[in-house]
Amino acid sequence: MLVKRLTSTFLQRPLTASATRWSSTSTQAPLAVSRIVKSITQSPKEQLPNNQLVFGRTFTDHMLTVEWDATVGWKEPNIKPYGKICLDPSAVVFHYALECFEGLKAYKDKKGNIRLFRPDLNMKRLISSCERLTLPTFDSAQLLECIKELLRVDQKWIPSERGYSLYLRPTCIATQESLGVGPSNRALLFVIASPVGPYYKTGFNAVSLYATQQYTRAWPGGTGDAKIGANYAPGIKPQIEVAKEGYQQNLWLFGEKQHITEVGTMNFFMYWTNEQGVRELVTPPLDGTILPGVTRDSIMGLARSWNEFKVTEQPISMFDVRKAVQEGRVHEMFGSGTAAIVSPIKKIRFEGEDLDIPLDPSDKTSQAGPLTKRIADTIMGIQYGEIEHPWSVVV
Repeated sequence: MLVKRLTSTFLQRPLTASATRWSSTSTQAPLAVSRIVKSITQSPKEQLPNNQLVFGRTFTDHMLTVEWDATVGWKEPNIKPYGKICLDPSAVVFHYALECFEGLKAYKDKKGNIRLFRPDLNMKRLISSCERLTLPTFDSAQLLECIKELLRVDQKWIPSERGYSLYLRPTCIATQESLGVGPSNRALLFVIASPVGPYYKTGFNAVSLYATQQYTRAWPGGTGDAKIGANYAPGIKPQIEVAKEGYQQNLWLFGEKQHITEVGTMNFFMYWTNEQGVRELVTPPLDGTILPGVTRDSIMGLARSWNEFKVTEQPISMFDVRKAVQEGRVHEMFGSGTAAIVSPIKKIRFEGEDLDIPLDPSDKTSQAGPLTKRIADTIMGIQYGEIEHPWSVVV
């Protein structure tokens, strides 16, 4: 019942008329795992020891590619040796940012089984992003089966040590060779994979945030709820600027009331005692400016299933946060995402003032609060099959 309730509200964007332009039709071939073609490398790469893995720098022997054409539809999926993609300089992806992507991980449990964590939500979100950019859509179950085939081929690249995983990056780009803004009549869907280590190699490391008022990540009616590259590139300069001031991430705000939207590239959570005296875990609502994170959805689901405190999606003003910090009503804060699961927050710079955020009052050396730790341990337990849960999908 819990899983049904979570997935039913995860993505609520309606399919607009413009987004249907390149959706699959009866005259176009669908994306189908039954047509997959495999070409196994004759020159396998040397694998690095786990302790030398750096996020996103090492890639597996193979990749998955599927081409799409507006006339014929989806062509056969190909699992082939990892290599360069050849595109014409006029490909519209280079000029108009027609690109979207996903991020999920594959894990190995103690029995050697390959596991995915709620991959159906990643597939649904990728389709939603494609619709927003008028890129072609597909059967999410078929793409997921293609990804599973890639995992079976490259399973030796999935680390077996707890905390390590294989990061998967499904990506869809427009490849029409022309200049001019409009839907592309050609596209390429591909998936690459990278073995990665734990986000915090020596335990949690709480971050300091700069609540930026100079830049805006997203706005109503924009693309803040789609996972597209154009949402990320503009955040690089603000990130560099706050790093020079000694802060690890931007805390993105919006509007006159300085509502919190996201933390860097993560969703935001605050555990506090609200003004009614009720303990509450609160996160900004999915109002179109927030990415509907899989980890975000999972945290809310777990917290509601525990039934120990109130769980709320509502606008969060930095003015209210500052007041709550000053009154001692804030207990913990953290960001959430695929890479780290949760990232504890220890400080926020807002309007020239540093607001200190509590971590663990019972342990002054701790870099994370008890709720943050509990969430991280529970989700990781599910991911590695240590906790039996329908969110963990065996490949």
